[in-house]
Amino acid sequence: MHVLVVHNRYSSAQPSGENKVVDQEVALLRGAGHRVEVFERRSDDIAARSLLGKAKVPLLVPWNPAVRTELAARLRAQRPDVVHVHNVFPLLSPAVLAACADAGVPAVATLHNYTQVCPPGTLQRDGRPCTECVGSAAPLPAVRHGCYRNSRLATVPLAVSLSVNRRRWWSGVERFFCISAAQRDVLVRAGMPAERLAVKHNFVPDPEDRRSGAGEHVLYLGRLAEAKGVRLLMAAWDELAAAGGVGVPLVIAGTGPLESEVAAWAAGRDDVRYVGLYDTAECRKAIARSVAVVAPSTWLEAFGLVVVEAMAAGVPVVAAGHGAFVELVEDGATGLLHRPGETASLTSCIRRIAAEPGRNREMGQAARRRYEQGFSPAVGLERLVNEYRTAIAGRTDQWGTKTMGGTK
Repeated sequence: MHVLVVHNRYSSAQPSGENKVVDQEVALLRGAGHRVEVFERRSDDIAARSLLGKAKVPLLVPWNPAVRTELAARLRAQRPDVVHVHNVFPLLSPAVLAACADAGVPAVATLHNYTQVCPPGTLQRDGRPCTECVGSAAPLPAVRHGCYRNSRLATVPLAVSLSVNRRRWWSGVERFFCISAAQRDVLVRAGMPAERLAVKHNFVPDPEDRRSGAGEHVLYLGRLAEAKGVRLLMAAWDELAAAGGVGVPLVIAGTGPLESEVAAWAAGRDDVRYVGLYDTAECRKAIARSVAVVAPSTWLEAFGLVVVEAMAAGVPVVAAGHGAFVELVEDGATGLLHRPGETASLTSCIRRIAAEPGRNREMGQAARRRYEQGFSPAVGLERLVNEYRTAIAGRTDQWGTKTMGGTK
């Protein structure tokens, strides 16, 4: 099969699970013998633009005509079987869908968040769930509240893009890949075409590092942001420390807008270590040495890559009991679910998972089995290729019989 992957890479200054998923899928397909090429832009490149070039970037968010021309020409020349769209913000834009239509190549798109119904894609405002824009043709509440980067001006291009390109997305994509059933349910309720929304969980490579003992720390691994529940975790850990702790330290790895706050909170403490941003190898080692991985997100996570990475290493998880976490974590079997946003519930779950080594070991083993059955590379490859074939078959009658490899 010949696949062209379309992706706007997020800034390298921030850890991106989405970049990781894209890279892993490309490697997986190539490893299985498929021909995969990439059409991409990088947000890092914005810094090198002139002042005028930087000022024009918001205008490219709803529509980038140069991208349409460039991609359409490439598609006509190379004739891939399918185009797989990931992120198009801010430099690619939904013009990539017009290019696919121009060249008669079917498009599929992975929905890594909720940008189809919410300009910033989080379904959250001020640390609480928000659905004001869901189902609205004009997402004006997002602009009024400045939902993207707390700025009305920065939110406008996203809101405009969502409004003017809604029908193009919904008609121009043959199959949307939702990364959890929870995400799909939200999008169906928002009015997206249910027949085009398929659930395709992300996969995780089988790690070389797996837990072999009881673990030596509790680990938070991810972006240091309000939506990820970082402040909730700090409050819960303070309660645990006041009651004597759990016998192991908390390790926090990552970066983000709350970095200075986290670093100040951790400074001078024996029960907390803030280690900054880990690379991939360091992340895997840190997970494998964990008593548990904590994912206390206050927003409705569409997936939760770190949860599955912990499962792959045989480590149980303490996660918020909403969004995708409910389908990833079997409460009491592969980990524990706490009541979202509640400090006392998170405190109780961390204490429980650290206090019973035998039960913790059983949950870690069950988590590993769950990974093998649902999130391994073999499972991920089968689901991905099957969805490609479904999308290609759905377009055959519109643009002629086509065989795998690009021959009409």
